[in-house]
Formats: sequence, structure tokens, C-alpha cells
Amino acid sequence: MTRHLTATALAAALATTMLAGCQKQEAPTSATPSTSTAAAPASTATTAAATKAAPTDFNQLADRLVANAAVKEGEVVMITGRVHDAELMEDIAVAARKVGAFPWINYSSDRLAKRMFFDVPEKWDSQVDQLDTDLADVIDVIISLGNGTSENLFEGADPKRMAARGKANEGIGALYQRKGVRTLDVGNNLYPTPWRASRLGISEDELSKLFWGGVNLDYADLVKRGAEVKGALAGGSEMHITHPNGTDLTVNIKGRPVGVSDGVISAEDIQAGGAANAVYLPAGEVYTTPVAGSANGKLVNTRSFYRGQQVDNLTLTFKDGKVTEMTGSGPGYAALKAEYDAVDDARKDDFSFVDLGINPSIKFPATATVGNWVPAGTITVGTGVNTWAGGDNTVPYGQIVSLPGSTVTLDGKPIIEAGTLKL
Repeated sequence: MTRHLTATALAAALATTMLAGCQKQEAPTSATPSTSTAAAPASTATTAAATKAAPTDFNQLADRLVANAAVKEGEVVMITGRVHDAELMEDIAVAARKVGAFPWINYSSDRLAKRMFFDVPEKWDSQVDQLDTDLADVIDVIISLGNGTSENLFEGADPKRMAARGKANEGIGALYQRKGVRTLDVGNNLYPTPWRASRLGISEDELSKLFWGGVNLDYADLVKRGAEVKGALAGGSEMHITHPNGTDLTVNIKGRPVGVSDGVISAEDIQAGGAANAVYLPAGEVYTTPVAGSANGKLVNTRSFYRGQQVDNLTLTFKDGKVTEMTGSGPGYAALKAEYDAVDDARKDDFSFVDLGINPSIKFPATATVGNWVPAGTITVGTGVNTWAGGDNTVPYGQIVSLPGSTVTLDGKPIIEAGTLKL
């Protein structure tokens, strides 16, 4: 799996194709634009599906999301998502208006996202999206629903075209951060879908309950926990990560800023700006970026999926902070490698972040074939883009590996033992 850029569904299609794993989205980028001025009415079937997957009290959830994003009177709030969640998006819009803000619903669909790539001429791939650029001066808050239903939507896409689109709009995410746009992502690579439930070894109904329960909760305990783990990381230096799959990696984090995604954008977060202005739900992460050139060793991802195709034993070797070798196998590896090779930018090889999961309520069975960065005791690391974590690498690409069951020491002291968080 892959991840991390900084939240908005406008970039979801790009993340699906350009990022081999579970990346957070950067602020808007239109590699595959998906815009409209209002949500289209959902059909009876899609409304029923959304109701099954979500809490019955949409209004309570919408009020909580608006509060967590610190929406204020007079602000412009863009709400993005797929049309099958139109009802929830509408309720979020109402909740925003109730506090005096001005909501704008921006919907997409798998069909539209796909056509915006395959049916648009290649000559436009290098065109910077002027609309997304201009919107950075208009939008104050983005609330996005990461509810794409297909994992192989861009099967067969030319990796060179994907790389060109990513490069053209690389600076837009950083622009939104500089402008202080706050983002709240509802999804965090856990949004209930049949294929994701299968990967996690649970039913779709079980994933729905786990997901929505993790979104619609009292965040006070998570905020406190995040502050405690942040303090521990902030005082540390060398981190050593090992896993039974062969991962053995050291990295230095001394003096690096530490961020927290605890589900709430606080006044302190707004004051800090940048990456602190984004949270991801279900929440529960503490992350930092490395001292440049400090990562050494081997990182192994036992099993991942690229556009629905299995990738086995993806192995990255690091020397002085850079990937020096990448190997793997399985039906999806060749396409993943082709995408990697198409990104002509040395920054894609930089070891870029360390992320600790701290949420004790998000748990997966031992039969799960993939990981996620939220469960307490999970360590996630990655390469490439890291602006979501407060770094300065904006390359629109990254390899992300979550390692449940790892052992991690910080300056020789265990902070995770066999997947159990000790902090």
C-alpha cells in the first residue's frame, strides 16, 4: 500500500495512480480533475449503499467534522467526494452554513476521474491547473471524503503521462499549505469498500463499523495520547526498525519537527500552519521527517497491491538516505517498477518520513494482507513526498510501507515491541 500527500479529493485520482501505496493527498492538484459546482443527486441505490456504510446520524457526524476542522464564520469550505456519498456531503455543507461559513460541494465519480485521464489529449499533461492555483486564494477549509470505490481505476495508464501530470502540478500542494488552507480528510486509506475489506480480512460491514466508529468519536483521549508520543519522539535521536520479514533499518530524527494527526485542528495547529493544518480520519498518527542522509539498511514490504495486482516482497535498500536498489515480484511488480522508472527525479529515492500509529481502537485480524498507519503499534515509513509530514520534498511520488508487528527502538530503548506500542 501507499499513501501521504495532504488532503483533498481533487488529488485522489492522482494519488491512486501516481503513488504506489497509501499516500495522503496533497492539497488540490488536477492530474485527473473532478470538479463540479454542486453534488449531483444520488440514486436510490447509491444512497442506500452510503447509508449502510455510514452512521445513521449524518447530522451529528457532519457537525463534528466541521468542528474538528475549526470552521469559522465567513470562511469558504470546499467539500469533496464521490456522488454516492452526496447525502453526507450535503449534511456537511449544512453544518458549515450553520456556523456562518460558505460551503461549496465539489463532487466526482470513478467514471469522471477515469475519463479525465484517458479521454483528455496527452498535449495537456504538462499544463498547470490554473483553477486549482486560483482557488488557493478563495478556499479556507477542505473537507474531503476519500471514498473512491475502485483500486484499479487507472489500469493501463501510461506511466510517463502520469509522471508528466504529477510534475506539472507539483507546486500546488505547497501553495495551499503556504496559504494556510486547512484540510480534513475522511478516509485515510480505510474508507469502507469491498476490496479494502477483503485486504484487511474482515467483512465490509465490519470495516464500516470500525471506520465510522473511528471517525465519530470523542477526540480528547487521542489528543492527549498524541501529545505524549510526540514528546517522546521529539527528545530522541536514532531509531532502529526491525521486522521478521527482513526489515532492518536505522534512521536519525534528532532535532526534526514532530507532527500529530489527532483528528482535531486546534488553535495551536492553525498558528503553526503548514502540515499542522491537516488531519486525517480515522486519526491517530505521530510523524516526523529524518535527518537528511541518515537512513541506512533494508526495508521489506511482504505484500502490497498495485492497481489491484499483488506485489510480493518489495524490497528497498537504503544507503545514506537514498534508495540504491529496489526489487520485488508478483503480478503487479512490473507495472509498479514502470511507474517508478517514469518519475525522472532523484528526490523520489529520498527516505522521507517515519509515522507511528497510536489509535488503540483500530485493529485488524492476523489474516489482514495489508497494513495501515493508524493502529497503535504500527510503524510506517516511506520515500519521496513528505510535505504532509512537515518536510520539503514535493516530488509527486512515494513508496509507503506499513509494518505491523515490528520492533522499534529509540536510542536503544524499545518504543514498539512486536507491534505493541510501549510509549
